[in-house]
Amino acid sequence: MSTAFNEFKKLAVVNTLRSCQLFTGVPPADLAAIAEVTLVKSLERGEYLFHEGDPATGFYVIQCGAVNVHRVSAVGKEQIIHVFRTGDSFAEVALAAPTGYPADARVLEKTQVLLVQKEGFLALIKRQPELALRMLGSMSSHLRVLVGQIEDLTVKDVETRLANWLVKRCPNPQSETTVKIELPMAKGVLAAELGTVRETFSRTLAKFRELKLLSVKGKTVTVFSPAKLNALLLRNLGE
Repeated sequence: MSTAFNEFKKLAVVNTLRSCQLFTGVPPADLAAIAEVTLVKSLERGEYLFHEGDPATGFYVIQCGAVNVHRVSAVGKEQIIHVFRTGDSFAEVALAAPTGYPADARVLEKTQVLLVQKEGFLALIKRQPELALRMLGSMSSHLRVLVGQIEDLTVKDVETRLANWLVKRCPNPQSETTVKIELPMAKGVLAAELGTVRETFSRTLAKFRELKLLSVKGKTVTVFSPAKLNALLLRNLGE
């Protein structure tokens, strides 16, 4: 029974790795080898995976749940770098960072992650150099996301950033058909990810409601006309 359970557990790990963009196209044998150097961790909401400066033990793949990676300023203000969700990988930079993790990582809900251990994975890379190339591709993808976030925070106001976030989640921004968007996180967390505070975020949502662009019920935002919201976004961007 124990052997069968362990095989089932390993298969679940391999399937999670396969679904991660980082390991797209990696042969089954290599995925199985990575699974051998991988630990499964379960955490409750509010628990930390690591703090800035902690020794880097490896990188993570989210099996289910969500993780908020952030930094805390000298005055105690938390700035979210990114919220990672099921299937995402993060902290790959830890493989080459002698100074430890560069940020904090806190669980937003009940979450299960895979920890791909640093020493074991580096040994695999020495035998399979193409894995290193995949790592570079994944890290480049994360960098593009961060550059986009920095651009949003420096050149757009909160109204424009929120409109942009909503429009990106509409299947067709030119449509007049109502779209329901489920917020994947608490409003306070989304506000921080958009570079603002909850109060300003709420006021902006209220303004959109007054303009009859949307309605909000719990975590569900109903966009009445993606085309009208997109038109507002374009006007704000001066396009």
